[in-house]
Amino acid sequence: MTTNKIEIKDLTVNYVDNKRSFNALHDVSFGVGRGEFVSVIGASGCGKSTLLSVLEGLYAPAGGSVQIDGRELHGTGSERGVVFQHYSLFPWMTTKKNIEFGIKQTRHGLKRSERAKIADEFLTKVGLADSGSKYPSQLSGGMQQRAAIARALAMDTEILLMDEPFSAIDPKNRVILQELLLSLWEGDGSEERKTVVFVTHDIDEAILLSDKIVVLTAHPGTVNEVVNVPFERPRSRADLVRTEEYGRFRNKLLSLLNTDIAERIGGDEVVL
Repeated sequence: MTTNKIEIKDLTVNYVDNKRSFNALHDVSFGVGRGEFVSVIGASGCGKSTLLSVLEGLYAPAGGSVQIDGRELHGTGSERGVVFQHYSLFPWMTTKKNIEFGIKQTRHGLKRSERAKIADEFLTKVGLADSGSKYPSQLSGGMQQRAAIARALAMDTEILLMDEPFSAIDPKNRVILQELLLSLWEGDGSEERKTVVFVTHDIDEAILLSDKIVVLTAHPGTVNEVVNVPFERPRSRADLVRTEEYGRFRNKLLSLLNTDIAERIGGDEVVL
């Protein structure tokens, strides 16, 4: 019996466009432990977002399997919450109502007053206590993404799927949101951590957040290597980047990406 929360085995995904078939992912296999934070990195077009769409239940694989808690995945499910790249808040709802709506989808049986209380709690956690009555158009991009994270966490799903959630945010707010996500995921130790699959193209982001990193090859995406992150938690970005071990580990990840790209363009050295 598997001990992983998510088990991906020999996953293959094809697209059909203008009657032509494209192989997006090929024989992808790895596991995600319960309460583990796993990042997926790779070149653009390697199938990172496609992989997350399969985990969401939006795409059916052409081959292989995905299991959650030992059961085959079929379609979407209330045990999975999603944070997208572009906020995905309903523009006609206030920030607080957006969060309450998410709670209603997964935490059945709660009274309206209970949903409102939980929404207020998570707005406070992400620093938006005074913005609950505002509409998404009245919030900055960073504030909208904080609200999206608050909604996903307030839904209290067992699994959190995140598709480059900070890529459209300016560098300063990106750092703030990374630290916020890390603190909310780590919590105070009294509750079991969410199982997170996090797609990113940012190596430093992956190192800061992850327990392990799945490196995908270029198109079609296959697993080049699954690398355990060697740094203890809690982590400080400022402390990490000053260490030699951080530099060596970062270079290892760059090497994995470089080697794959170089092989595909004829062996020339590539500098990222």
